[in-house]
Amino acid sequence: MASNSPISERGRLTKHDVRMLGWRSLFNQSAMNYERMQADGWTLAMLPSLRKIYGNDKEGLAAALESNLQFINTNNYAAPLLMGLEASLEEHGEKRSTIDGLRIALFGPLAGIGDAITWFTILPIVAGITASFAKQGSILGPLVFFLVYLAMFVARAPIALLGYNAGTKAISKIRENSGIVSHCASILGCTVIGGLIATYVQIAVKTKIPVSAGHTIAIQTQFFDRIFPNLLPLGYTFLLYWLLKKKNVSPVVLILGTFMLAILFSWMGVL
Repeated sequence: MASNSPISERGRLTKHDVRMLGWRSLFNQSAMNYERMQADGWTLAMLPSLRKIYGNDKEGLAAALESNLQFINTNNYAAPLLMGLEASLEEHGEKRSTIDGLRIALFGPLAGIGDAITWFTILPIVAGITASFAKQGSILGPLVFFLVYLAMFVARAPIALLGYNAGTKAISKIRENSGIVSHCASILGCTVIGGLIATYVQIAVKTKIPVSAGHTIAIQTQFFDRIFPNLLPLGYTFLLYWLLKKKNVSPVVLILGTFMLAILFSWMGVL
């Protein structure tokens, strides 16, 4: 197939191309939506690099764009790292399953690491130090904070190069162990998704069943939580996945339906 064209037929990215990929990561949230989150902005950032890599291979380019348009949501400062890694894999003709598996498996962990480093470590510490300067009337306060923020902004280009070089150096290992890499990436991706479900999907049943005079059984705490914690969030997530993939139900319809069910069951006192 065209998407598996020989490496020699593929375009080569220069350092300038990779740096520009880092700068274009600024578009990552330009079309944020609840269906695919950052996918549109991500694909827009990757598009020039993919065009150069695939050249006249329209089928290969179409396959790459379709893959990049799948759900993704990661930290904006860590995104160039993953973009650079993906670009290097595309350039060297890695299997589509390997590229997609790594992207899906890594965007979640990179989001957590990126958020921890940027929003919960660097910026709060710098803000606390510079605020003390500003409180004393020193211009160093806002100036230092601005310079640190600017440095984080400019770091997108070298971070993209870091990801690209890391991917280039790991190409032979990835190719030799592509099956293992894809399998491990799938496991990691499933683990991340499972953690997200348990963390962000909250369904708690308030209904209690009377068993005798003055005694009731709480369905949530005495049944679900003891037998299978987070069973309802998991089941509801799989239901939505089934409706989305098998029945082609629109994500917007699923979101609105979830809101309506939540309001209805809350009004009934069930949830």
